[in-house]
Amino acid sequence: MEDGKRNAYFDRVEKEPFARLLDIRLRDVSEGYALCEMCYTGDMDNIYGNAHGGAIFGLIDEAFEISSNSHDRVAVALNMNITYMKPPEKGALLVAESKETHKTNRTASYYITVKDRDDTIAVCQALVYRKSDPIPFLPEGTA
Repeated sequence: MEDGKRNAYFDRVEKEPFARLLDIRLRDVSEGYALCEMCYTGDMDNIYGNAHGGAIFGLIDEAFEISSNSHDRVAVALNMNITYMKPPEKGALLVAESKETHKTNRTASYYITVKDRDDTIAVCQALVYRKSDPIPFLPEGTA
C-alpha cells in the first residue's frame, strides 16, 4: 500500500467521531489488514464492572472497517460473529488485528482477534459486501 493511501486511512481514523469516543488508534494498515488499539478504562464498564461487550465490539468493528475498506472500494458489513473469551483488566491495552481470509468480487471474509498483553479477549469472523463505489477520502491517483 502506497504512503499516500496509508496516510489517508490514519488521518480518517484519527478524525472519526466514534474512534475518538473510544480513543481507538490505528497502528497499521495494508491491503486486507488492520491493527487498532484501545485502552480499556472504567468508562467502558458494564453493570457488573467488567468491560462492556459493546466497547470491545467497537474496537473489533474499527479494525474490520479499515481492513475491509483497504481495497479502494467501499465495503459494508453483512455479518459479524463475536465470541468473548474473557474480560480484560482495567487499564489493559487491547489490540485488535483484522486479517482478510477470503475475497471475491462481491464479498470478503475477515478474522479479527482482540488481545491484551497475555490473553485473547475476543475473536470474530466477519463478512462484507464489496460495493463498486470508490473510497471517497482517498487522494487522487492512489486507487
